[in-house]
Amino acid sequence: MSEVVRFAVVGTKSIGRNHIEGIHKTKEAVLTAVCDIREDVAKKTAEKNGLDHYFTDFDEMLAAGGFDCVVICTPDQCHTEQAVKALEAGYHVLCEKPLAMKLEECQQIVDAAKKSDKYFMVGQVCRYTPAFLLMRDMVARGDIGEVFYVESEYAHDYSLIKDAEWRKDPVYLREPVVGGGCHAMDLLRWIVGDPTEVFAYSNRKVLTDWPVDDCTISVLKYPNDVIGKVMVSIGCKRPYTMRTQIFGTKGTILGDNKSDSITLYKAFEYADTGKTSYVPTQIPVVVNNHNMAAEIQDMCNVILGKMPLEIDAVQGANTVAVCRAAVESAATGLPVKPHYFK
Repeated sequence: MSEVVRFAVVGTKSIGRNHIEGIHKTKEAVLTAVCDIREDVAKKTAEKNGLDHYFTDFDEMLAAGGFDCVVICTPDQCHTEQAVKALEAGYHVLCEKPLAMKLEECQQIVDAAKKSDKYFMVGQVCRYTPAFLLMRDMVARGDIGEVFYVESEYAHDYSLIKDAEWRKDPVYLREPVVGGGCHAMDLLRWIVGDPTEVFAYSNRKVLTDWPVDDCTISVLKYPNDVIGKVMVSIGCKRPYTMRTQIFGTKGTILGDNKSDSITLYKAFEYADTGKTSYVPTQIPVVVNNHNMAAEIQDMCNVILGKMPLEIDAVQGANTVAVCRAAVESAATGLPVKPHYFK
């Protein structure tokens, strides 16, 4: 087996560009094809990356071949068709989050992945964010005792995003808690497990011309009697961040994806008075909000047989399942049990 994995990237602006940079940073990876429906973008990307050709048609790219793995960085509504086609054409797939917007679409991808002998990985990039990796490790080591409460957020002002039209399609609704909030939902799933029940409220106060509510608050029940909260806002007036807090019986961890440190609070007893205080310890971390290089490295390692696949289609689908439960709860006013995939 070759020790180099050849990648094709479809959707080459924004997140696609981040993946291309990740490919260039990974010694086992090489970029051999790019595809974008905007010919000027596809041509410019090819020229910038030393490729003598480009594609504007996904099917033509699959037929032409010359690569091992397809990286899908297109709008969410394109994921299902492209993922299934790539698998059926005999390619490994790395698909950007969310896996899909609807449960039935997730099922199609899960079924196709199970039928295929190729690997399918979902790009839940928060699992590669240095701060969140450290926070999860600290929980696993028992640094803060037994966890009893977790919370995270996806706070992002979408009014500042260019090329946002596909995000507010009035027909194929991109519910914010699924499209963007899946970051926070997946992060907490990864740290404390799959929630058994979700209750949510939502409103629309900022992006009033959008076809979906712009703020959702979800309260979740997790295994081991852990409770949690996820806030999703795509209209909030503050810089994008994912503040996350983990509360344990012996301490608390505060962190996010944009700061160069996380904060650990643990009890400290003063020797002279015997009084207890909670002294913050700042633990430095590397800031890498979109660590696509780590995603690409893992995909290479999986394909080359160096590690098992962890974030597979079922994992991606189950994160969507939690998000869809929040959407349903906000619409009905009732608690909802997520429909998990196996």
